[in-house]
Amino acid sequence: MDATVKLDHGMTFQATANSGFTLQIGASPSVGGDDDGPRPMELLLMGLGGCTGMDVISILRKKRQDITDFEVQLHADRAEDHPHVFTRITINYVIRGRGVNPKAVERAIELSETKYCPAQAMMAKAAPIEHTYEIIEEA
Repeated sequence: MDATVKLDHGMTFQATANSGFTLQIGASPSVGGDDDGPRPMELLLMGLGGCTGMDVISILRKKRQDITDFEVQLHADRAEDHPHVFTRITINYVIRGRGVNPKAVERAIELSETKYCPAQAMMAKAAPIEHTYEIIEEA
């Protein structure tokens, strides 16, 4: 896997993955940025959410759960001192559907955590990760 991050202007960078997709990375005005893109640490958190989210929804679909909407909410606490690393991460899975089995959800989360999600495996070495979930029954 490769990526390139190229300075565009000021503190704004254009990042390109080897898949060909690009995105703009920005910085806050407090460090000379234009507030024109997600911050690098936000990208780490979003990447974690995408990784585990893809695992969990895929597993729930294979288990034939009737999911009508799915969201992964993430929160990271950060150290007060530089380099402001993540010190704790909470992942909350919000599942909307009809007759969704809590055991299926728990197993899908467990498999993502222990077997499938490389982002989670890496980040768990740096900070504890807590998992919660909500099932919202659709009419």
